[in-house]
Amino acid sequence: MANSASISADIAGRYAQALFDLVRDSGGIDALSSQIDDLASAYDASQDLRDLTLSPLYDRRQQEAAVGALSERMGLSAELANTLRLLARNRRLFTLPQFVAKLRNLIADAKGEVTADVVSAQALTDEQKARLADTLAAKSGKTVKLNARVDESLIGGMIVKLGSQMIDSSIRSKLASLQNAMKEVG
Repeated sequence: MANSASISADIAGRYAQALFDLVRDSGGIDALSSQIDDLASAYDASQDLRDLTLSPLYDRRQQEAAVGALSERMGLSAELANTLRLLARNRRLFTLPQFVAKLRNLIADAKGEVTADVVSAQALTDEQKARLADTLAAKSGKTVKLNARVDESLIGGMIVKLGSQMIDSSIRSKLASLQNAMKEVG
Protein backbone atom coordinates (compact mmCIF):
# COMPACT_ATOMS: atom_id res chain seq x y z
CA MET A 1 0.00 0.00 0.00
CA ALA A 2 1.31 3.44 -0.93
CA ASN A 3 2.03 5.83 1.92
CA SER A 4 0.29 9.18 2.25
CA ALA A 5 3.35 11.17 1.15
CA SER A 6 3.52 9.37 -2.18
CA ILE A 7 -0.22 9.72 -2.68
CA SER A 8 0.07 13.47 -2.04
CA ALA A 9 2.99 13.66 -4.47
CA ASP A 10 0.97 11.80 -7.12
CA ILE A 11 -2.00 14.12 -6.69
CA ALA A 12 0.18 17.23 -6.74
CA GLY A 13 2.06 15.90 -9.76
CA ARG A 14 -1.09 15.64 -11.87
CA TYR A 15 -2.16 19.21 -11.09
CA ALA A 16 1.39 20.53 -11.59
CA GLN A 17 1.76 18.75 -14.94
CA ALA A 18 -1.56 20.11 -16.17
CA LEU A 19 -0.67 23.67 -15.17
CA PHE A 20 2.83 23.34 -16.62
CA ASP A 21 1.50 22.07 -19.96
CA LEU A 22 -0.99 24.94 -20.11
CA VAL A 23 1.61 27.60 -19.31
CA ARG A 24 4.30 26.08 -21.55
CA ASP A 25 1.97 26.28 -24.55
CA SER A 26 1.40 29.99 -23.88
CA GLY A 27 5.12 30.68 -23.26
CA GLY A 28 4.82 31.84 -19.66
CA ILE A 29 7.30 29.51 -17.98
CA ASP A 30 9.54 32.31 -16.64
CA ALA A 31 6.58 34.16 -15.12
CA LEU A 32 5.29 30.92 -13.58
CA SER A 33 8.73 30.22 -12.10
CA SER A 34 8.79 33.60 -10.39
CA GLN A 35 5.22 33.22 -9.12
CA ILE A 36 5.91 29.74 -7.74
CA ASP A 37 8.92 31.10 -5.83
CA ASP A 38 6.73 33.87 -4.39
CA LEU A 39 4.03 31.37 -3.44
CA ALA A 40 6.57 29.09 -1.75
CA SER A 41 7.98 32.03 0.22
CA ALA A 42 4.48 33.05 1.31
CA TYR A 43 3.71 29.48 2.38
CA ASP A 44 6.94 29.22 4.37
CA ALA A 45 6.43 32.61 6.02
CA SER A 46 2.74 32.31 6.93
CA GLN A 47 1.48 29.93 9.59
CA ASP A 48 -2.07 31.03 8.68
CA LEU A 49 -1.59 29.88 5.09
CA ARG A 50 -0.17 26.54 6.24
CA ASP A 51 -3.13 26.13 8.60
CA LEU A 52 -5.56 26.96 5.78
CA THR A 53 -4.09 24.25 3.57
CA LEU A 54 -3.87 21.57 6.26
CA SER A 55 -6.72 22.17 8.69
CA PRO A 56 -9.98 20.26 8.23
CA LEU A 57 -11.76 23.15 9.97
CA TYR A 58 -11.91 25.11 6.71
CA ASP A 59 -14.43 23.95 4.15
CA ARG A 60 -14.04 24.05 0.37
CA ARG A 61 -15.66 27.44 -0.04
CA GLN A 62 -13.49 29.05 2.64
CA GLN A 63 -10.31 27.59 1.17
CA GLU A 64 -11.28 28.61 -2.35
CA ALA A 65 -12.15 32.15 -1.28
CA ALA A 66 -8.89 32.46 0.67
CA VAL A 67 -6.64 31.25 -2.16
CA GLY A 68 -8.57 33.46 -4.57
CA ALA A 69 -7.89 36.49 -2.39
CA LEU A 70 -4.27 35.46 -1.95
CA SER A 71 -3.84 35.00 -5.71
CA GLU A 72 -5.29 38.43 -6.39
CA ARG A 73 -3.16 40.09 -3.73
CA MET A 74 0.02 38.38 -4.99
CA GLY A 75 -0.82 39.13 -8.63
CA LEU A 76 -0.67 35.48 -9.67
CA SER A 77 -1.50 34.54 -13.24
CA ALA A 78 -5.03 33.41 -14.05
CA GLU A 79 -3.77 29.87 -14.78
CA LEU A 80 -2.03 29.52 -11.40
CA ALA A 81 -4.88 31.19 -9.51
CA ASN A 82 -7.44 28.90 -11.15
CA THR A 83 -5.33 25.83 -10.36
CA LEU A 84 -5.09 26.86 -6.71
CA ARG A 85 -8.86 27.37 -6.61
CA LEU A 86 -9.35 23.95 -8.19
CA LEU A 87 -7.05 22.40 -5.57
CA ALA A 88 -9.19 24.02 -2.87
CA ARG A 89 -12.49 23.03 -4.52
CA ASN A 90 -11.35 19.40 -4.74
CA ARG A 91 -9.99 19.41 -1.15
CA ARG A 92 -6.42 18.93 -2.43
CA LEU A 93 -4.88 22.11 -1.04
CA PHE A 94 -2.91 20.02 1.47
CA THR A 95 -0.65 19.01 -1.44
CA LEU A 96 0.56 22.59 -1.98
CA PRO A 97 4.22 21.94 -0.94
CA GLN A 98 4.45 18.91 -3.26
CA PHE A 99 2.68 20.88 -6.01
CA VAL A 100 5.28 23.66 -5.77
CA ALA A 101 8.17 21.17 -5.73
CA LYS A 102 6.85 19.32 -8.78
CA LEU A 103 6.33 22.57 -10.69
CA ARG A 104 9.88 23.67 -9.86
CA ASN A 105 11.21 20.37 -11.20
CA LEU A 106 9.18 20.65 -14.41
CA ILE A 107 10.32 24.23 -14.98
CA ALA A 108 13.96 23.32 -14.30
CA ASP A 109 13.77 20.41 -16.76
CA ALA A 110 12.26 22.66 -19.41
CA LYS A 111 15.05 25.20 -18.92
CA GLY A 112 17.76 22.53 -18.89
CA GLU A 113 18.58 23.26 -15.26
CA VAL A 114 19.28 20.98 -12.37
CA THR A 115 19.45 21.85 -8.68
CA ALA A 116 22.30 20.65 -6.54
CA ASP A 117 21.80 20.46 -2.79
CA VAL A 118 25.01 21.50 -1.05
CA VAL A 119 25.57 21.20 2.68
CA SER A 120 28.82 22.66 3.93
CA ALA A 121 30.45 23.15 7.30
CA GLN A 122 30.88 26.88 6.60
CA ALA A 123 29.02 29.28 4.35
CA LEU A 124 30.40 29.19 0.82
CA THR A 125 31.69 32.41 -0.72
CA ASP A 126 30.24 33.58 -4.01
CA GLU A 127 33.45 32.53 -5.77
CA GLN A 128 33.24 29.02 -4.26
CA LYS A 129 29.60 28.73 -5.27
CA ALA A 130 30.42 29.81 -8.82
CA ARG A 131 33.31 27.33 -9.12
CA LEU A 132 31.20 24.52 -7.70
CA ALA A 133 28.29 25.33 -10.03
CA ASP A 134 30.64 25.42 -13.02
CA THR A 135 32.21 22.07 -12.07
CA LEU A 136 28.80 20.45 -11.60
CA ALA A 137 27.55 21.98 -14.86
CA ALA A 138 30.49 20.45 -16.72
CA LYS A 139 29.74 17.08 -15.13
CA SER A 140 25.98 17.14 -15.75
CA GLY A 141 25.84 19.05 -19.03
CA LYS A 142 23.08 21.28 -17.60
CA THR A 143 22.89 24.65 -15.93
CA VAL A 144 23.24 24.08 -12.19
CA LYS A 145 21.47 26.05 -9.48
CA LEU A 146 22.85 25.60 -5.98
CA ASN A 147 20.66 25.12 -2.95
CA ALA A 148 23.30 25.74 -0.27
CA ARG A 149 22.97 25.50 3.49
CA VAL A 150 25.34 25.26 6.43
CA ASP A 151 25.62 22.37 8.89
CA GLU A 152 28.45 22.95 11.36
CA SER A 153 28.27 19.33 12.55
CA LEU A 154 30.09 18.33 9.34
CA ILE A 155 33.26 19.78 10.96
CA GLY A 156 34.72 20.47 7.49
CA GLY A 157 34.13 19.68 3.84
CA MET A 158 30.75 19.37 2.17
CA ILE A 159 28.04 17.04 0.93
CA VAL A 160 26.81 17.58 -2.62
CA LYS A 161 23.70 15.90 -3.97
CA LEU A 162 23.06 16.23 -7.69
CA GLY A 163 20.14 14.17 -8.90
CA SER A 164 20.66 10.62 -7.64
CA GLN A 165 24.39 11.10 -7.02
CA MET A 166 25.81 12.15 -3.69
CA ILE A 167 29.39 13.13 -2.95
CA ASP A 168 30.24 13.24 0.74
CA SER A 169 33.61 14.82 1.45
CA SER A 170 32.77 15.89 4.99
CA ILE A 171 35.16 15.36 7.85
CA ARG A 172 32.30 13.86 9.88
CA SER A 173 31.80 11.02 7.38
CA LYS A 174 35.56 10.43 7.09
CA LEU A 175 35.82 10.16 10.87
CA ALA A 176 32.87 7.75 10.92
CA SER A 177 34.57 5.60 8.25
CA LEU A 178 37.81 5.64 10.22
CA GLN A 179 35.93 4.67 13.38
CA ASN A 180 34.31 1.73 11.59
CA ALA A 181 37.67 0.63 10.20
CA MET A 182 39.20 0.77 13.67
CA LYS A 183 36.38 -1.41 15.04
CA GLU A 184 37.08 -4.03 12.38
CA VAL A 185 40.81 -4.13 13.22
CA GLY A 186 40.43 -4.45 16.95
